[in-house]
Amino acid sequence: MTTRPGPTSRIRIMELSGSAARERRDDLATEEPLEIRLTASDGTRKTVAITMRTPGHDFELAAGFLHGEGLAGPGEIAAIAYCVDEDLPPEARYNTVTVRLHGPIPDLPALDRHFLTSSACGVCGSAGLEVLHDRCKPVPRGLLELTPELLYGLPDQLRKAQGGFGKTGGLHAAGLFSATGTLVALREDVGRHNAVDKLVGWAALTERLPLAEHVLMVSGRASYEIMQKALAAGIPVVCAVSAPSSLAVELAREFGMTLVGFLRGERCNVYAGSERIAVE
Repeated sequence: MTTRPGPTSRIRIMELSGSAARERRDDLATEEPLEIRLTASDGTRKTVAITMRTPGHDFELAAGFLHGEGLAGPGEIAAIAYCVDEDLPPEARYNTVTVRLHGPIPDLPALDRHFLTSSACGVCGSAGLEVLHDRCKPVPRGLLELTPELLYGLPDQLRKAQGGFGKTGGLHAAGLFSATGTLVALREDVGRHNAVDKLVGWAALTERLPLAEHVLMVSGRASYEIMQKALAAGIPVVCAVSAPSSLAVELAREFGMTLVGFLRGERCNVYAGSERIAVE
């Protein structure tokens, strides 16, 4: 019987404290590959991504990845399931997801090179900001006005909801908040871009896109990949505990997004879209 991998793995370790040593059990964040396959309505199949992820919410991860890369929107997905093809060994079946489309596999340049991503660094599916203009519109202005006090409360809510991080200390989190600062959904993963994909996939599969009146909060830094995924989901505001990259700031300014970094305690830096922050 094939065992489905869980989000955490338990091992025995030796713990050192000063000159004393003891053996104890420890929980680790599970990291395993996930292969995402597309199946067209005519039966054509193609692998489009292999990513290192934390098992859990795999169907959301697949849907979010496909949406963020412009490969399949919510209405184009007929079904998502773990793969049971005969060419797969049993131990790989929970690490392979097949997404069945209503129509053909899209003929996009991204599919010609395949995606190979790791949990540490996502691979964006676009050559640059110019390509994003072909499939993404600037986010709407005027729908959100956030107070500094609302922003300051987001990191604490995110941290309290991180059950996996509290157990392992090794998972990133992405949280989706309402315009009033209420936590709507949270996903964790060893890869911060995977955590965002899981959130976007959840929204796509529950017909909540675009997320034009929501705030995305991530536990690490704000990278280009994260901003790209937020833009594709229509999220106008992205907040990060750590710093943004230069290209993340450029993307935010180019598409009218608000980008907040170093959001810790009662301070932060607003790198783009300050018009959405209501200050005295």
